[in-house]
Amino acid sequence: MVDRYWIAFFVVLSCLVGVFDASVGDSDLLYRACVEQCEKTGCVGERCFPHCKFSSDGASLDGPWYMQEPLYLRWKQWDCQSDCRYFCMLDREEEKTALGHGPVKYHGKWPFKRVYGIQEPVSVALSALNLAMHFHGWLSFFILLYYKLPLKPDKKPYYDYTGLWHVYGLLALNSWFWSAVFHSRDVDFTEKLDYSSAVALLGYSLIVAILRSFNVREEAARVMVSAPLIAFITTHILFLNNYRMDYGWNMKVCIVMAVAQLLIWAIWAGVSHHPSRWKLWVVVLGGGLAMLLEIYDFPPYHGFVDAHALWHATTIPLTYLWWSFIKDDAEFRTSSLLKKVK
Repeated sequence: MVDRYWIAFFVVLSCLVGVFDASVGDSDLLYRACVEQCEKTGCVGERCFPHCKFSSDGASLDGPWYMQEPLYLRWKQWDCQSDCRYFCMLDREEEKTALGHGPVKYHGKWPFKRVYGIQEPVSVALSALNLAMHFHGWLSFFILLYYKLPLKPDKKPYYDYTGLWHVYGLLALNSWFWSAVFHSRDVDFTEKLDYSSAVALLGYSLIVAILRSFNVREEAARVMVSAPLIAFITTHILFLNNYRMDYGWNMKVCIVMAVAQLLIWAIWAGVSHHPSRWKLWVVVLGGGLAMLLEIYDFPPYHGFVDAHALWHATTIPLTYLWWSFIKDDAEFRTSSLLKKVK
């Protein structure tokens, strides 16, 4: 059975390698000519952009620095280069649609339509919902431990994985916050924070999966298990931020960590006979199917909903069920430990 999982994993991985091709749209000669003309004139057809008096790095071309808008106001606007690319992309997509051609990617992204300056409004909304679900799950977990379950004489929970899940909750909140920010405005800074936060969450989730499934409770043993993985995750994040943002390599690393923890949880649920193991199996199966949305990367419907947005949608109910399992595990472990104490 395990062999079948790994065969399926390598098939998935090989499919992913083909996904990360160079973008077709930004190599279109008509699109590039449109962008070059816009950056010179500040106009695409009859649409002209007053802020084209600023360069793409925010430096003023015809005024001193104190005439520029502050960052919190400029966030809702787009610089000259971004607006030129966006409206040239829209014009080229309209022309190709009239000729019966489908949409293509531009600079690594599908042609999304903005709403109030937000680049991918549906993904932003779904990221915010995931953030809310994690906050609700973490808060209810906290209330369960400290207000509903018995505590030790020193007022600490009996559940011996409390600290691990608290850190997990904070990393999840951080990851989905930056996901919402990144999908609202894709710049180098938000991209690096989004990718780094996602890698940190995935890596830590793998560590928690190993520690819980193998019932590692001693601090020294936890450090020995976690240290190599933390070192690898940290090195990978530094590589992405300071050397090269290698999207293909990053996806392979994330897929390996995701599949590894899904396999660990699925096998452990089968051999441990945990009372809430069915929730684990649903999360594992649902998470595996949701990964297919990242592979089958189709263009956004009417410029709004693409495969990535649907993946965000599938994680919302899975997040609720996942925190439900964590709370069940806390109750189960606490009950078992209390029986041993008595």
